[in-house]
Amino acid sequence: MTITIFLADDHRVVRSGIRALLEAQPDFEVIGESEDGLDTVQQVEKLHPDVLIVDLMLHGISGIEVCRQVIKHSNRTVVVLLSMYGNESYVQGALRAGARGYLLKESTVDELTSAVREVMKGRHYLSAALSQRAIESYIKQTESDAVADPYEQLSTREREVLHMVVRGYTGADIAKRLFISPRTVEAHRANLMRKLNLRNHSQLLRYALQKGFVPPEPEALKNAAMADEPGEDAAPD
Repeated sequence: MTITIFLADDHRVVRSGIRALLEAQPDFEVIGESEDGLDTVQQVEKLHPDVLIVDLMLHGISGIEVCRQVIKHSNRTVVVLLSMYGNESYVQGALRAGARGYLLKESTVDELTSAVREVMKGRHYLSAALSQRAIESYIKQTESDAVADPYEQLSTREREVLHMVVRGYTGADIAKRLFISPRTVEAHRANLMRKLNLRNHSQLLRYALQKGFVPPEPEALKNAAMADEPGEDAAPD
């Protein structure tokens, strides 16, 4: 039986390399690829691959949010998150979103192919660097945390706005990507800030860092520490 795969990564060279490794397997077929989170969701809903391999950090919305939306709208596709980061919060976030696998980019070819085969059997798969005990702990923790997590109370549109705001998209950029008005973008932003009990942009960025929606790199950490401009979180007119 052929296993169909969709590949999402924001680096073309990385995608090409992973695609070549996957297609070396006689029973694997890569039926599509993307570098953008929103486009990935749309393509997966159209193509219905067996497996989505998605990078944690994409253009637009993060791999975790992509996973959440794909799982919500498709009972066929299973998701493997691919990441440079092995932080516990990232793994928990991926499992909470419905991912069946979490693979570090330093993994071997055998691990990559094993991950695809294992998730197709309905099992969870984490990189060898993350123990089986860790898998059980993560799953148990995510199950207990999911109920209390305010992120779960956000609408799909609010989550999309959140992910793009913390990636530096302007209100006009977001409006264009989501086919909504700038005023509606600001309304969604105000609503998500209220639901998450956040007061300003620096708190929002720190929250996104903790949740694994933006990479823990120096520039992001610097931005998180910066003071907000006066009035930037005022409610829309």
